[in-house]
Amino acid sequence: MKSYISHLECSKTGDIYSASEVHNLSKDGMPLLARYDLAKLKAEQDKDSWYEKSAPGFWRYQALLPVSNPASQISLGEVLTPLIPLQASALMLGGKQGNIIVKDEGRLPTGSFKARGLALAVSMAHQFGLNHLAIPTNGNAGAAMAAYAKQANLKATVFCPDDTPTVNVQEIQLQGADTFLVNGLINDCGKIVFEGKEKTGWFDVSTLKEPYRIEGKKTMGFELAEQMNWELPDAIFYPTGGGTGLIGMWKAFAELKELGWLKCKLPKMIAVQSTGCAPIVNAFNEGLSHAPLWENASTVASGIRVPAAIGDFLILEAIRESNGCALAVDDEHIINTRNLVSQEDGLLLCPEGAATAAGYQLAIEKNIISPDETAMLFNCATGLKYPMPPATKSIDKNTPIDYQQFL
Repeated sequence: MKSYISHLECSKTGDIYSASEVHNLSKDGMPLLARYDLAKLKAEQDKDSWYEKSAPGFWRYQALLPVSNPASQISLGEVLTPLIPLQASALMLGGKQGNIIVKDEGRLPTGSFKARGLALAVSMAHQFGLNHLAIPTNGNAGAAMAAYAKQANLKATVFCPDDTPTVNVQEIQLQGADTFLVNGLINDCGKIVFEGKEKTGWFDVSTLKEPYRIEGKKTMGFELAEQMNWELPDAIFYPTGGGTGLIGMWKAFAELKELGWLKCKLPKMIAVQSTGCAPIVNAFNEGLSHAPLWENASTVASGIRVPAAIGDFLILEAIRESNGCALAVDDEHIINTRNLVSQEDGLLLCPEGAATAAGYQLAIEKNIISPDETAMLFNCATGLKYPMPPATKSIDKNTPIDYQQFL
């Protein structure tokens, strides 16, 4: 299946850029969005033929992805991530069994949804002949870039805040990236990447500072529509830092709508952040189109600890256009919800994924959503990458064992 990409477009001004040239931001310093010849695609394909069902995972949507050279389609064995309805914990969160569904992105290569965006970014870098990529990361994006860059034989340099979960840092380094800890937050790491571009020649793969990570993330929207038989949930709860996935899914729904292949009502897009770093929530509540920098950001959900997002206006547009909202939950609520879902349903969420479940509970309490509505929660990574409570029970094999304790 060929790509129907036609051009790139500035997300703020609408100015057109060539899709055959390498770009970071537009000349106005705004994210560039990939656009496709949807009329031609619709004339040549239909809803059942436009995607390749035999292709690995999100690569099945090649027609609406930018990679035109098959040799540059870098893959690590992607899969369609499963939809898992919550059972016992659904009732405890205020919902109904079957109405709260988790899309578990932890099943992707490198254990997170970052595989989607970085697979596309690295594939396009390979197609353009780039040889050195750099990224600031709270963990999972760096791991994904390291793995896909190594598969593509590209050099990768990664900068992490020095309190990034240890397993994330070790994973990045072990997968071949030149890995550095920085005594600051992800925006401080991003500043190093930006300032080093001219001195090192590396290409900046920061969130929304190149056009293609969002194209990978939008495949969550395509996948969701396919898995739900071209219907969608009433609401999507999405853990929001840089917001690429939320923006990307809204873009995917718009493309499918324009093609006439998605006829259902679109879901409310609900951005979930931590009370320790909630710039989008504040901007939404105050009616702003941009979110001021969040000072002294801190949260156990490191993936959503993003003090400033370059695509803040795109996140807010998607929320408002969908009649959604932005919610903040505190760290205690996040961890308690992670423990609840894992102990009641056997599904180990990452802290960011648990934040969406806590956000759902808050939305029920605020009457933003009703228990009768279907809610999709995005678990963005495997919970195995994050600290867990210690196991403390033990048995002394040299003393009599009281088997009553096991009843």
